Amino acid sequence: MVPRYARPEMTAIWSAENRYRIWFEIEAHATDALAELGTVPKSAAKALWDWWATAPKIDVDAIDAIEAVTKHDVIAFLTWVAENVGEEARFMHQGMTSSDVLDTCLAVQLAQAADILLTDIDALLAAIKRRAYEHKLTPTIGRSHGIHAEPVTFGLKMAEAYAEFARCRARLVAARAEIATCAVSGAVGTFANIDPRVEAHVAEKLGLTIEPVSTQVIPRDRHAMFFATLGVIASSIERLAVEVRHLQRTEVLEAEEYFSPGQKGSSAMPHKRNPVLTENLTGLARMVRSATIPAMENVALWHERDISHSSVERFIGPDATITLDFALARLTGVVDKLLVYPERMQKNLDRMGGLVHSQRVLLALTQAGASREDSYAMVQRNAMKVWESDGMLSLLELLKADDDVTARLSPERLTELFDLEFHMKHVDTIFARVFE
Repeated sequence: MVPRYARPEMTAIWSAENRYRIWFEIEAHATDALAELGTVPKSAAKALWDWWATAPKIDVDAIDAIEAVTKHDVIAFLTWVAENVGEEARFMHQGMTSSDVLDTCLAVQLAQAADILLTDIDALLAAIKRRAYEHKLTPTIGRSHGIHAEPVTFGLKMAEAYAEFARCRARLVAARAEIATCAVSGAVGTFANIDPRVEAHVAEKLGLTIEPVSTQVIPRDRHAMFFATLGVIASSIERLAVEVRHLQRTEVLEAEEYFSPGQKGSSAMPHKRNPVLTENLTGLARMVRSATIPAMENVALWHERDISHSSVERFIGPDATITLDFALARLTGVVDKLLVYPERMQKNLDRMGGLVHSQRVLLALTQAGASREDSYAMVQRNAMKVWESDGMLSLLELLKADDDVTARLSPERLTELFDLEFHMKHVDTIFARVFE
């Protein structure tokens, strides 16, 4: 985790203090259930909760010192709790194994992280929706292969992004539900030394579902899907970031990141206004996606368990969620403050002498009786003259001077075919699909 790209709320989830608090709750709730079943004295569970009610400081250094001797993190934690709670603490962890604590804790942390990320996506969706309606009918050029194609609106570009992030949100809701499972099933997951009702009790208290078959660990296909979902969200972030980066290019300049007073774009060139935020988002997206392959490789553990996944998850759990949290917040700011230039969009639309209307003419010629092949040839030979003139010639005027074309279409009809409003007639329909 790099502090530069971290926000406090998400970072706190991965702190040692939060981890140990979750560990304690798992152990204490399990002890409650064991007490109700008569496996341990009720006084043991009460002693744990009575100590917890004093809001004790989690002494991370003390736990670390114990682990330096035991070489086992869960044993170190249990030892530290016992030193503070006293004799009754010996009933903790009855019939449990370390993975019961570690895997259930990770499930809680990932669910907590998902909740923050869902809030982030909601804020992003709100910003995108506002800009979409603001520019619902702002005409701009649509591009395929990076080349002028046909007119769209900037609002449609935003609507497209909204629909994509709405899908991302739905995927994350599903991934959160899939990852939020509890395993308190003991060594190799057979419940030989602990009643399944203990697991059910812990799951209920922590807002988790029970893992149907946990072996000794929660199956890592769940984690693989969770991190794959984060990777897809990161890719959607990059897609919108790349769009902004292209639109900010000097020769395009249809939109650009907000440039604050006093901001500097280059140490050498005072005129520079660079898309640094969206370039940064492209890099952050790469880092989030880098977690997906290790998460998938973690699925194939040996038999009932090994710990080859453990070190991986110590990296990717914090890094992927913290980075994605920061990236979503940054993208929200970019969208919210994005500078949009409708006049430049119109100038670029007009840049190539009306070539963006070529398809309408092609279709009109076919409807007027010309074959598609002849229609295409008539339009293309005039379009290429405009292309080669770098937009200095007018496609409409060339078509009006083409006898083959005017034999089919009158000059008045040709003028009608160059109406920009034609391309906006279904914007309301698309917006209704996306936002309603």
